[in-house]
Parts: sequence; structure tokens; C-alpha cells
Amino acid sequence: MTRQRVLAAVLLVDFVALNVYAFATAGLDGLWTFLAEMGPWGWVLAADLVLALGLCMVWMYGDARRRGTSSAPEMALTALTGSVGPLLYLVRRPAAER
Repeated sequence: MTRQRVLAAVLLVDFVALNVYAFATAGLDGLWTFLAEMGPWGWVLAADLVLALGLCMVWMYGDARRRGTSSAPEMALTALTGSVGPLLYLVRRPAAER
């Protein structure tokens, strides 16, 4: 396993654990409350996150298509959980052909 893949796997496990912790302690009500109380800078950060994840999804789609695979599961995870999808894609991505 390459160093990059190991790093992506470690980040994936840590981020999934953080998501589980947030859901277990605050639930969806905590998320809705947070979103409702965000100020202007919170909305800027949220828009930036949506833009960055959208760019990740465009890259995953094109990369998977070039490799003859599907990125559908990772794209769905990206839409539902954010960075979990791209991190999982990087972990599962086939090695580059030489």
C-alpha cells in the first residue's frame, strides 16, 4: 500500500470516527441548530465546502470513467457525509497503469 493510500485511510478512519461522535452526541437536531445559527462567515465556509466537494465529485467521476470503474458509491457518500466519499475513493482507487 502506498504512503498516500495509507494517509487517506488514516484520515478516513479518523473522519468517520468524528462523524459518528458528532451524530452520537448532537444528532441531526444539533446539525440543524448549528446551520440555523451560523452567521455570514459560517455561510461562506459552508458554500466553500460545497464548492470544494463538488470539485472532488467532478474529479472522481472523470477519474473513475477514465479507469472504467464507477464512482457512484463514493459520490453518494460525498453528498451525504462530505469528505468521507473522496477519502474512500482515494483508498479504493485502482493503482495507476504504467
